[in-house]
Amino acid sequence: MKFCLKTVIVFIMVGITMGVYAQERPTKKLIQFTGIIQNADSSVVVPYVTIRNTSYKNQTFAANHQGYFSFVAHENDTIEFTAIGYKTTQVIIPESETNRHSGIIKMEASVTALPAVVVLPWASVEEFNLAFLALDVADDDLLVAKRNLSRESLVAMAREAPLSANELQNYQAISSHQNMTNRNINQRYANPLLNPFAWAKFIDQISKGSKK
Repeated sequence: MKFCLKTVIVFIMVGITMGVYAQERPTKKLIQFTGIIQNADSSVVVPYVTIRNTSYKNQTFAANHQGYFSFVAHENDTIEFTAIGYKTTQVIIPESETNRHSGIIKMEASVTALPAVVVLPWASVEEFNLAFLALDVADDDLLVAKRNLSRESLVAMAREAPLSANELQNYQAISSHQNMTNRNINQRYANPLLNPFAWAKFIDQISKGSKK
């Protein structure tokens, strides 16, 4: 009988303790949390963000390709947003008179500066030394300029390079002048009376007694 009485007293004490504990921790109000996730710098939506309710069993949700999300949580729950390339963002759901809460979540991009990496075509220092010793050092600028300005180089370039607009104009003007000069000379000597060579030949024939 004493054992049964002690067991009953223990159960009564546990029941009273649980009742007091339940009164001290009232049930949180459920909230429909809805929103859109955007980049803090450009206001561009951030798709497929992982959302976790760290205040309630780490419940996990996900935003869609347009950055939209909607799920049920409690007032004062801490919601964590994570995405690749962005800093982790936490939001606390405020108390609300209604059963709904909406907002725009801004996430900052995470920029990581990586050290510079120099890729060399040699597998070891020994290979680099051999390649350096076998390196064919090019001529300096003065030797290159002298070689390019030599007579043979200039003649070869002049032979291959096309005429410029100015050179074509000068060539055409000289050709036109020569053609006009030749045409005037031919027209002038076409008449025997204006040809001095014809007169010289005529006088020479008269002096020799030719009557042709």
